[in-house]
Amino acid sequence: MTGRRGRQSTLRRRATVSGIGVHSGREVSITLHPADVDSGVNFVRTDVADSHDGEIPARFSHVNATELCTSVGVRGAAVATIEHLMAALSALGVDNVTVEIDGPEVPVMDGSAGAFIAAIDRAGIARLDAPLRYLKVLKPVRIAIGQSVAEFTPYNGRRIEVEIDFKNPLIGRQQFAANIDSESFRRDIARARTFGFLADVEQMWAKGLARGASLENAVVIGDDRVINPEGLRFADEFARHKVLDAIGDLSLAGAPILGCYRSYRGGHHLNFKALEALFADTDAWTMTEVPVRRDVRVDAAAGAVPALGAIAYGPDAS
Repeated sequence: MTGRRGRQSTLRRRATVSGIGVHSGREVSITLHPADVDSGVNFVRTDVADSHDGEIPARFSHVNATELCTSVGVRGAAVATIEHLMAALSALGVDNVTVEIDGPEVPVMDGSAGAFIAAIDRAGIARLDAPLRYLKVLKPVRIAIGQSVAEFTPYNGRRIEVEIDFKNPLIGRQQFAANIDSESFRRDIARARTFGFLADVEQMWAKGLARGASLENAVVIGDDRVINPEGLRFADEFARHKVLDAIGDLSLAGAPILGCYRSYRGGHHLNFKALEALFADTDAWTMTEVPVRRDVRVDAAAGAVPALGAIAYGPDAS
């Protein structure tokens, strides 16, 4: 079994990350704060005085957009491009955190989750004296949207399997699968960057969108080559980034999912609709706790474990 733990966690101290919003082009800062047991992940827009209740829960029930990224919102406030940050929190096992943000979207950084891992490492992870609940998949749940397919199946751990299929030969058909834990995430997934096609980027720029997009924060694909002078970080970086996005999107379940998630030609919208379908079938899942050794003392104050959906410039589905 991969990546199971019995106790909830939070951060030991706060950490701040600043950068450019990929769509707004605005400078934006986020500060991660420790949070109480059973808080979950919540965003607070510090630049919006009349937000609904001050907090925007990072839950699938609060998703308000999935076209170009994943966004959550309540009346009066929303936060977009949350997927890379959410993936890092989920894979590294940070259950409870408050994210203060002074703009409408999480900074894109270099297009991967690397900067968010660094922030979590700076803050440190503290275990809390409260059991962690998991969402356990009991039977298959499958959805199809056009040529895109997603399925949850029972599995003794946390696993994601992604296949993409692009007509463009620079991407083509790629697959990547991984059991999700902090080690595999750091090594194989976190550094994979968002990607898009140069023609799509130019069209969006003309519409005043993707104002923060650049070769510094995305892999850009031209007619016959990858435009970035440094090339790719992995031969299958495109598929790995889709796994990164899926981890972030599925974390909006509000609990780690014990099961396998498979997608073909997927993206943020498909991930979200798959979560909706899973929760709609109450026979397909249950909440469970992993037994914890009682001879281990948990001290949230003193104990600690040392240790960012694709922002797409074209259509979300591949």
